Amino acid sequence: MMRNILVLLFNDLAIAFKNKTFFLILFIPLFIFVSLNLIDGSKAETDKIKIGLVQDEAYAPKLTSSIKAAGKLMEITWVKNEADGVRLLKEHKIDGMLSKDEKVPSRLALLVLKRESLHTIAIVQSFSALQKAAEGRDPDWIATVNSLHEGGIQRQTLPTWILMLVLLIGFIILPAQIAEEKEKKLLLALLQTPIHEVQWLIAKLLLGMILIISAILLLHLLGQFGPVNFLDYMAFIVVGSFCFSAYGVCLGFLCRNQASARTLGVIFYLPHLLPSAMSDVSEKLTAIAPFLPSYQLYQPLQAILLEDGKLANMSFDWIYLFLLGLLMFYLSYLLMKKRWLM
Repeated sequence: MMRNILVLLFNDLAIAFKNKTFFLILFIPLFIFVSLNLIDGSKAETDKIKIGLVQDEAYAPKLTSSIKAAGKLMEITWVKNEADGVRLLKEHKIDGMLSKDEKVPSRLALLVLKRESLHTIAIVQSFSALQKAAEGRDPDWIATVNSLHEGGIQRQTLPTWILMLVLLIGFIILPAQIAEEKEKKLLLALLQTPIHEVQWLIAKLLLGMILIISAILLLHLLGQFGPVNFLDYMAFIVVGSFCFSAYGVCLGFLCRNQASARTLGVIFYLPHLLPSAMSDVSEKLTAIAPFLPSYQLYQPLQAILLEDGKLANMSFDWIYLFLLGLLMFYLSYLLMKKRWLM
């Protein structure tokens, strides 16, 4: 009895190794470890609050002297104008920017990425403590707190959920379905009929796009979220679904069976999801994420949903996704013509 159990156990281990399941077990902890190390840690230099001040603005001498005196807690970064400050804020090179409040000219407005974050609360509390130490009971220097990312926490996390849906269908569902048709010889049987390779590929591509768009629309209906620039938003959803559906079809052709497809899908899924979705909390990930195709979808969606962005300002991302989708579609066609792993 024990012998049979051991034989079955070693057989299952051999199958797991053949299907690359072991690679998945090793890859996931390693990738999470690397990602966590790229997130800004709790060292002293990362805890220091970086405040942007506009060069042409006239700030109260007590404000600048108090920030300089608190050198271990804060540091000043001078920016050319508000647009330059917004750019540095998006790149996580500063934590906030101070400018004159339009409603109360004698006081200041703080611009941050997210108003509802704990980091914003820490910035406001730090300035309140500096103000009380410098001027006693005078009104706080900061009158209002403005946010680049508008909306509640549900809306602010919406780009991450949309990216997750797109990658889940593109990297997990589509490759497994294609590998299943290859494994069961269904694809070879279809190719014996008058159906052409391009027709089959277009059908699979449309399947992925329909699944992605349907899932996103359902998410919007359930959450009652409505983008401000609907046409720009749908343009990126369509091109993103095209790109990652073509990506998934290509991955499916690289695998012989469903188990290999699921393993390869997860190996591609995590590196495309985590760096882009976590780029808001780390300067290092903000520098790495733009090299990933997923970021070219995530960042425009975030700009449209949270910052009222326009398609005209994101032409590079749209063209990048479209060309990458065409490249993956062409590679899939070449693999299909060669009957790769069929």
